[in-house]
Amino acid sequence: MNFVIEFVKIRHLQKQYYLFFTHIVTYKFYTMDRIIENKSKKRKKILWISGAVLISTLIIYQLVWADHSSKLNVDRDKITISEVIEGDFLDYMTATGTVEPIATIYLDVIEGGRIEHISIEEGSMVKKGDVILQLSNPDLNLRILTNQANLAEQENRLRDTKLMMEQQKIELRRQIIQLEFEQIRLKREFVRNKIFFDKGLISEEEYLLSDETYKLSQQTLVLFSERATQDSIFRATQVKNLEDALNRMHSNLALVKDKLESLNVKAPIDGQLGTLDAEIGQTISTGFRLGQINVLDDYKVMAPLDEHWIDRIRVGLSCTLERNNQSFSLKIAKVYPEVRNGRFDVDMVFSGEKPKNIRTGQTYRIRVELGKPEKALQVMKSGFYSTTGGQWIYVVDPSGDFATKRNITTGKMNPRYYEILDGLVAGEKVIISSYDTFGDNDKLIIK
Repeated sequence: MNFVIEFVKIRHLQKQYYLFFTHIVTYKFYTMDRIIENKSKKRKKILWISGAVLISTLIIYQLVWADHSSKLNVDRDKITISEVIEGDFLDYMTATGTVEPIATIYLDVIEGGRIEHISIEEGSMVKKGDVILQLSNPDLNLRILTNQANLAEQENRLRDTKLMMEQQKIELRRQIIQLEFEQIRLKREFVRNKIFFDKGLISEEEYLLSDETYKLSQQTLVLFSERATQDSIFRATQVKNLEDALNRMHSNLALVKDKLESLNVKAPIDGQLGTLDAEIGQTISTGFRLGQINVLDDYKVMAPLDEHWIDRIRVGLSCTLERNNQSFSLKIAKVYPEVRNGRFDVDMVFSGEKPKNIRTGQTYRIRVELGKPEKALQVMKSGFYSTTGGQWIYVVDPSGDFATKRNITTGKMNPRYYEILDGLVAGEKVIISSYDTFGDNDKLIIK
């Protein structure tokens, strides 16, 4: 054993001597054949080369691999993070509607006057034809008296004209009869004179005179007959004109009497008298709106909607009203085209059972179905949309330490979710709270 230890020691000493001898020879060889350089210059050169390489490496790293995005530190407790989900997207919107009567009939004054008496107070139920209030109008009474006087005068004139025409007709007929009998007599005398003339019993002058007298009577009878025909046509035209004028006067008088009757303001339909803007002694003009009658046979719901939905709202869309854990179906019956202050109105009518004890003026939350459910990615609605307009969102890294900006494409929306068409996948987490304090930073460091 000792022999082995001694042998190892000897071998170790031999190796040490060999290394020392080799070092001496090598040192002498280099000191005899090489020029010794200035060590300070060499060290500076090495430092310069090392610095240049280091700077180049840093520049390349900054250009290729470094993160140049702007960053902002945010408090985890002050942001809301939500998960992107995939499921049936319910295409609907909600609106607040007000119950209104199915129809409203306005009470406009046909003829102005002074209110003398109010028979029915507002809020009362009325039947068609019930007198609500009475007006007085002295000028209208005077117009009626004037029209009645003119009508009586026209009737007298027509009667006198007819009487005079009848007398003229009789007189003309009498003259024609006389001419006819005179023609018969002259014809008989002419025939007799012709016989006498042929026998030479009378002169030629006497015969010719009887002939001419007979022909004159014939022409006179024809003339009177034509006159009778023309007079008959003229009388018929004149009488018709007078009768038309008389009928017009009767119509005018009837209209004035109707206006007099309209001084009694009546209910045009069964219903409830709504507002009534009238006081005894008040003078109102023609066309003044006194109030309205609400038809309570049925009800409708009027809802103002944001103009964002105007291209998707149409007549016939189904709606749902929730009340006391019950659902009631409605349909959109009318879409008003006017947009005022960024909103437009729609009328909805019940398509089935109505809520019990429904009253005019009640408000309900209504769900308007815009389409059938479809499979889609969805992000919960929150304040981020007002800043991004649905064009980008902050996506949280799986580590949860930071979130980066990513472009997205949104589609439809409902009161709870936005539909995501592109840019996200199911399961990713995004920041949905307001971005107002984030500025234009590309990356959020979540602390």
